[in-house]
Amino acid sequence: MPAIKIQHYFVLILLLTTTFGYSQIITSKNEAVKKGVYQKPSEIKNIEIKKDNSKLIAATDSKPKEVKPTRVAPSVKSKKSIINEKEDNDLILSPIGNYIGTQMINNAMGFLGVNYRGGGTTTSGMDCSGMVTAVFNLFDIKLPRSSNDMAKVGKKLDQKDIQTGDLIFFKTNGRSVINHVGMVVEILEDEIKFIHSSTQSGVIISSTKEPYYKRTFAQVNRVIHSF
Repeated sequence: MPAIKIQHYFVLILLLTTTFGYSQIITSKNEAVKKGVYQKPSEIKNIEIKKDNSKLIAATDSKPKEVKPTRVAPSVKSKKSIINEKEDNDLILSPIGNYIGTQMINNAMGFLGVNYRGGGTTTSGMDCSGMVTAVFNLFDIKLPRSSNDMAKVGKKLDQKDIQTGDLIFFKTNGRSVINHVGMVVEILEDEIKFIHSSTQSGVIISSTKEPYYKRTFAQVNRVIHSF
């Protein structure tokens, strides 16, 4: 073998071993690929394409496609989620006294038909003040026992101020002393209906339009607010 060729081979081997740091002599292209010192042209091309397409643009596109921003429709609140802050003029609250008075009358109605009994306060029999006492006791409100003493409690009312549950008094003994009491059930323009225990019929509902009660009517008191 000529000395020049041997020298060339020696130089090539020396370059390969010094450049890539391998002590073993690489004798073929396949071995160079395995050792990582040689890359096929196709692999180099693929790497270059990936670097050029770092923005994920298709290789066949001449220029990037314009991506239009997606419009997001504003969320619409449902009717149920909208709070109406306007005042509701349809909501009318009754005075607390009238509410309690109505509840008292509802309980008093449970005594309808109970027989009259002087001094009685139960369903076995009750007099007029006994019926009122029984109703007020259900609400843990204590009143004087006699109708005359009850008339001294609370505030005496004008006709226009009377409400359900107020106490209505009469003077039925022909004297100027109050001796009968009932509870107001309903107020009309010129009439008051009331529940009471009468000596003849027991617990019933009567009216101030009846001649007897129209003649003996004395006053109406509100006692609920006094307790």
